[in-house]
Amino acid sequence: QVQLVESGGGLVQPGGSLRLSCAASGSIFSINPMGWYRQAPGKQRELVAMVTSGGSTNYADSVKGRFTISRENGKNTVYLQINSLKPEDTALYYCNKVPPQRAYWGQGTQVTVSS
Repeated sequence: QVQLVESGGGLVQPGGSLRLSCAASGSIFSINPMGWYRQAPGKQRELVAMVTSGGSTNYADSVKGRFTISRENGKNTVYLQINSLKPEDTALYYCNKVPPQRAYWGQGTQVTVSS
């Protein structure tokens, strides 16, 4: 079973940027599409970006123009470039298949946006 490990989160000021990575222990070629989700305190987990194996992408309205998802099948890695961060982007970020599968949930990586 492929395991997904998220990294790259941190504490950043509003307007800052981060690049999140989702590294898989095996091939992600069959995990299609792949997505980034986030869960803020007291809120439900939401899908913010997704990418197909062919590179087609889709974004939640709240992150369009600021987030960019990409995948490198050869490196079994999915990335999320997040720019112009806002305090409301503060959340635990996860990667998973779309729709998500329980077996693929990892520990997530925390993004905190604060001045």
